[in-house]
Amino acid sequence: MCGVLGLILGHVGDDPDAPCKAAVALHEALYFLQHRGQDACGIATCAAGGRIYQCKGNGMAAKVFADGMRVQDLPGSMGIGHLRYPTAGTSSNAESQPFYVNSPYGICFAHNGNLINAPDLRQYLDTVAHRHINTDSDSELMLNVFANELNETGKARVNTDDIFHALGRMYERCSGGWACTAMIAGFGVLGFRDSYGIRPLVLGEKESETLPGARDYMLASESIALRQLGFSNIRDILPGQAVFIQKGRAPVFHQVQEPKAYSPDIFEYVYFARPDTVIDGISVHASRQRMGYKLADKIRELLGDEVIKDIDAVIPIPETSNTSAASVSERLGLKFCQGFVKNRYVFRTFIMPQQGARQKGVRRKLSAIQTEFEGRCVLLVDDSIVRGTTSKEIVAMAREAGARKVIFASCAPPITSPHIYGIDLASPMELIASGKDRFAIAKSIDAEEVIYQDLDDLKAACAELSPPNGPTEFEVGVFCGKYVTPVPEGYFDHLNSVRGTKRKHHAQISSSGPTIVVGGSQIGTNGSAAHLGMLGGKDSLETVRNGAVSPMRDDISIHNLANEPERR
Repeated sequence: MCGVLGLILGHVGDDPDAPCKAAVALHEALYFLQHRGQDACGIATCAAGGRIYQCKGNGMAAKVFADGMRVQDLPGSMGIGHLRYPTAGTSSNAESQPFYVNSPYGICFAHNGNLINAPDLRQYLDTVAHRHINTDSDSELMLNVFANELNETGKARVNTDDIFHALGRMYERCSGGWACTAMIAGFGVLGFRDSYGIRPLVLGEKESETLPGARDYMLASESIALRQLGFSNIRDILPGQAVFIQKGRAPVFHQVQEPKAYSPDIFEYVYFARPDTVIDGISVHASRQRMGYKLADKIRELLGDEVIKDIDAVIPIPETSNTSAASVSERLGLKFCQGFVKNRYVFRTFIMPQQGARQKGVRRKLSAIQTEFEGRCVLLVDDSIVRGTTSKEIVAMAREAGARKVIFASCAPPITSPHIYGIDLASPMELIASGKDRFAIAKSIDAEEVIYQDLDDLKAACAELSPPNGPTEFEVGVFCGKYVTPVPEGYFDHLNSVRGTKRKHHAQISSSGPTIVVGGSQIGTNGSAAHLGMLGGKDSLETVRNGAVSPMRDDISIHNLANEPERR
């Protein structure tokens, strides 16, 4: 799971009064999507003459962009942005996005999702397309497949139809779920979505602030980023659909591939998306309300009225479950209270890349209000239970605060299978529900009871809110092992191998970020932005990778402004 952005201003060309206007808006939008990825982020912009500028690196937006200071180094009237949550590949700075290839035409690329045929694509790019891949990221694979197809035109300059035809051929080669934005230097901005509609992407527009009659257009993973920046007429990019916005022109839509389904990932509604977002016409907030009502009915069915009467309070695990917990409280006629205080200055523990960090992060993130637990039987409501480590820590905190009984309810069904479309949940052996019933899980996390949402109820909570021609089915493979796309033979072995490599990968080489990590320690930190052809000048650092000594270097294709000293 990642966040992607794309923006093209109606006022084309470098505005001397506001040369970094596109970067300013993209930078602001990063903060509205920060929940989608806290591992790395970046922005690439295009200025006069097709010159591309970029700033990217490991860390959250405030760190990478030096609290906004770097934005002044990113001129241009169009650009794309990215926030990374690591899935396949490593957490190296070299894998921060947007990615860039100079041939053909200068393409920048931001990707949200996961390709399930990455080994085949890597072999194709090596043996047939003869394109070099510099990272372990499947996003770089997709970019190079697209670039290679676009190169087949043999033209000095391409048009919109060429771009859509190249995309169509790329869709034939790639399998998985994705929502992407791309920028072609000096030409325009592109957005497209997989043929199953698994990952979200929306487009909005607004009047130009500097050129009367012109329109600005913006793409984002979630509608909230557009709405907060004043964009309206927000529409979803549909399954298999692409949109290209050429500078100075209106968007052009094209059905790149016929829809194979309309099945958004239901985890967007359960956990990942912000509650003030609307995805495929379905309000995330309203869907979570319905999840709570249906979960309350399941609790009553399993526990009975006598046990429910013994419950003193319904307490959400902040913040994703707040809405659902309020609905549970309302439906069961129980007191609702905020028993946990969330520290807003720490990461979301679920998307921390390492298990140890997640466990330590729970108590750093949450603390119990003792008066809300002392002597009480509490019903804790969370969005989901994945590994169970977070849930166990939360139950322990409730008991330490004096709870006499703890009942734990999950708005999602038991997670029994890996996620394969861009969310690194866990391997099957790490999933607490793999091979266990709810009673064994309750014992594992030290709760009196554990109650899960039914899968049919979860799907109904979203489908009942779907507009005409909206989705009625959802990607729910993590709950039942049945995925919306065909899964290549041997893919799960490959996925487990990649995850194992990530955990063992202590020495990382950085080619485009503000830090280099060796054995878990950071060496050298600074942050900034720059343009093509400004490489080098730094003293060489050395790091060990696979037993070989390699020099640290800037990005091999385009200079990264995040490596320069900050401007004060």
